[in-house]
Amino acid sequence: MTIVRYEPWALFGRLQHQLDQAFSGTEAANVSWLPRVDVREENERFVVTADLPGVEGKDIEITADEGVLTIRGQRGSGKQTAGEGYERVERASGTFQRRFTLPESADAQAIKATHANGVLEVSIPKRPQAQPRRIEVQAA
Repeated sequence: MTIVRYEPWALFGRLQHQLDQAFSGTEAANVSWLPRVDVREENERFVVTADLPGVEGKDIEITADEGVLTIRGQRGSGKQTAGEGYERVERASGTFQRRFTLPESADAQAIKATHANGVLEVSIPKRPQAQPRRIEVQAA
């Protein structure tokens, strides 16, 4: 008897991956896995936080071009153990890529990124917003 892990959402995950490949062209076909990402807005900046365990900083590439922030990189495969005729590998390895549309208020020239303990944090500062100027009416 074989024990199989029940994963009810696995079918939807595979469907999502196939749709991404179909609509994104050749770039998505080269992507092996997608890191989990949080995006939040603060008063002075936007912050993108990505979980990238096992990925070194030198293997991460971040670009901002024409209003799109792209995070891509690669994670090598770890040691795989085999025993009694079966092998189980659950951690994904290979290339990854995530893309985000930057809001108009983002200052793409001042983006900074830090990577520590398997967590990438991309800080996207906001441009100062133009405040309406009050014009006083002078008596003639």
